[in-house]
Amino acid sequence: MIVIPAIDIKNGKCVRLLQGRMDAETVFSDDPAAMGRRWEEAGAELIHVVDLDGAVGKRPKNLETIRQIIDRVNVPVQVGGGIRDIETIRMYLEQGVSRVVIGTEAIKNPDLVKAACHEFPDKIVVGIDAMGGKVAIEGWTKTTEVLAIDLAKQFEDCGVAAINFTDIARDGMRTGPNLKETEKLALSIAIPVVASGGVSCIEDIKNLVPLEAAGVVGVITGRALYDGSLDLTAAIEILKGCGAK
Repeated sequence: MIVIPAIDIKNGKCVRLLQGRMDAETVFSDDPAAMGRRWEEAGAELIHVVDLDGAVGKRPKNLETIRQIIDRVNVPVQVGGGIRDIETIRMYLEQGVSRVVIGTEAIKNPDLVKAACHEFPDKIVVGIDAMGGKVAIEGWTKTTEVLAIDLAKQFEDCGVAAINFTDIARDGMRTGPNLKETEKLALSIAIPVVASGGVSCIEDIKNLVPLEAAGVVGVITGRALYDGSLDLTAAIEILKGCGAK
């Protein structure tokens, strides 16, 4: 299991939102690329980048900022937000992105996910963001009636590299990850799961370790790193000490 720092970009700046609300942001840096370098130096093996403007605008909006991150770091970078077609996926991969995260289109156009997995093996991650167990789309501005587990099961045999599962109610709230729902999802599918939302401290990282047996391979965290309540290097060492890899 690995700890994955998140860099959420809005208007070219590194921000964090509360429960995905675009009007509830905290700006942490005017230089997202510098933040990427900081997390790499702290031991990050993968960096998770989200184009928040792209998620709402339905197409990439912070390309130059994302390019700067890729240029500044040497570890893999995965990108999500506003990815709605094969052309955008190809563009990101050609720019040097390691994996592309598909969220809204996974529910609106599952065939895109399957086609992308076929064309770009091990490069596609499905982002499933849920409120009360139901999938949210369009930058979390709309909630569907589709259950997160039902959506994940659609992609069992098409080659999805991982499922990023976010509990929106906990995102940015520092209330601890939703262990029960994360484990439930991981046990229901064979695809590796990455937990997201609610991480606030070292104890939250420790609490996730037992979920590795269920198929949880990583945890994405943002606000806790930026406000200093979680030390990335310490979190990485905790996982190594617990035997989580």
